[in-house]
Amino acid sequence: MKKTSKNNIESAELVLPCADLDKKFEFFTEHLNFQIISIFPADNPSVAVIAGYGLRIRLEKGIETNENIRIRLLCDSPEKNAVGKTELIAPNGVKIEFVEANPPLILPELKPTFVLTKFSETADWIKGRAGMRYRDLIPNRLGGRFIASHIHIPTGGEVPDYVHFHKVRFQMIYCYKGWAKLVYEDQGEPFIFNAGDCVLQPPQIRHRVLESSDNLEVIEVSCPAEHETFADNEMILPTKTFDPEREFKGQRFVHSVQKDKLEKSWRINGFYYYPTKIKYATSGLADVKIVRPFSSETPVSDLIEHNAEFVFIFILQGKAVLRRENNKNDSLNPGDSLVLPAGMKYGFSNCSEDLEMLEVTLPAEFRFTEL
Repeated sequence: MKKTSKNNIESAELVLPCADLDKKFEFFTEHLNFQIISIFPADNPSVAVIAGYGLRIRLEKGIETNENIRIRLLCDSPEKNAVGKTELIAPNGVKIEFVEANPPLILPELKPTFVLTKFSETADWIKGRAGMRYRDLIPNRLGGRFIASHIHIPTGGEVPDYVHFHKVRFQMIYCYKGWAKLVYEDQGEPFIFNAGDCVLQPPQIRHRVLESSDNLEVIEVSCPAEHETFADNEMILPTKTFDPEREFKGQRFVHSVQKDKLEKSWRINGFYYYPTKIKYATSGLADVKIVRPFSSETPVSDLIEHNAEFVFIFILQGKAVLRRENNKNDSLNPGDSLVLPAGMKYGFSNCSEDLEMLEVTLPAEFRFTEL
């Protein structure tokens, strides 16, 4: 919809609070054929924007009363609208809000803390976008700066996904178990994303999950924690163009395949890692590594500390003990994950020979000190 030059408004949204967002979303999309515009957060949606028949509706979790109905007018510059206000109250009590049509990505202030999330067979899974099950690996979200999710699709086959993109600073996905068929904007034909593979999803690249195996499991890390997922109801994937070097907000798409590995020494003695191309595709913003011990004879490592913004580790297989200052030890098993904040002293011991860890860091390069 073209904006009206007189009042600087691009489009409008009717806000409907929903006691049960899933049921209201299903009603409008499945029974009335409204199209999804955006949804967030992906792991436990609280807002969904849909459109149909000339009407755009913003569904928000909340108490359902007529007093909470709002109309949002999306503007280039909300403060420059014709009435000179960012909020009005209509005679019937409906609130009129003038809001930014395309607000900038906001990064919450980082609140660094040590996080250890243990896996168990009775772990809580939350139903998220497109019917996927989510397990939260960073419950406190480090102040809203980061989210890490363990995502599970129990039954394979066609995935009820749609062409979409994410408004993010950084996002990567690691295939933990099973496989999925994916397709990305300007990256060629759909491909199989196998266990051990990793993809970097640059900001706003259009993509879609087409199929999956039974019990597909992936690990997804994103910044910021809460970010919008937008549907693109016009684009058809795969696109006719093929441009693997194309940049999306300064980043390039990467599909790192498990077999394409080169061993390098890790920052802790006794370990090596397999690098990915994510460090270069993000121009040093982030890096992803697969870390392993040289052997079961790996000695108890010295404690180190770092000054990175974010260090996240997920135990893919095997066992180890995380050593912390003041003689604190934590056993690590498959499915466990941890966030190691800057300044915390840590190391590893009692590593099984088959230990394998996924490590995600921002930035790619940072200072660390052996103690």
